[in-house]
Amino acid sequence: MRYGPAGRLLLTPVDGEAPERVRRLRELGFGDRPDPVFDEFAHRAARATRAPYGMVNFIDENRQFFAGLHTPAGTHSGSDLSTSAAAAAARGTGRVLSRDRGFCPHVIVRRKALVLEDVCDYPRFAGNPVVDEIGVRSYLGAPLIDRAGIALGTICVVDTEPRPWGRAGLETIKSLAGELVERIHRREDGAI
Repeated sequence: MRYGPAGRLLLTPVDGEAPERVRRLRELGFGDRPDPVFDEFAHRAARATRAPYGMVNFIDENRQFFAGLHTPAGTHSGSDLSTSAAAAAARGTGRVLSRDRGFCPHVIVRRKALVLEDVCDYPRFAGNPVVDEIGVRSYLGAPLIDRAGIALGTICVVDTEPRPWGRAGLETIKSLAGELVERIHRREDGAI
């Protein structure tokens, strides 16, 4: 575990790849606007895992942007996640989330899938602001690693209840990540 200068547990991992990721995201034209293809992938991830929320998330040095988003209400707004949509909107919840919130920054740095059936079982993750502020209790995500070897972002699903994702959930999210990366490559090559 990493601790900061004051001896506090660092909840957000250090991300040395961020500048190169930002350059690559700009090159691809990702990370600053919603995309219907990514919304569809978020929907597929949620449907395949029976999770209420799905996201395709691109991360820069300071923030996360949900280029793809699925919510139960179908509004494509993360504000549905909170019991108080007005309070969530006031916190800036929607398609943008600060880099120090959530679990996708961990997936990016780890460069491998992360399965949290109950985030409260893990001290490092239980203290994340999304647990109390938004109500996230379980998370399943995989990195989107492109042909240049850069972890561009994640595809993930979350629930407000603990979830036994199991091996099937892990294999599903990893498969969707691979499929989405291939689609990104085809788009970059002009094949779609």
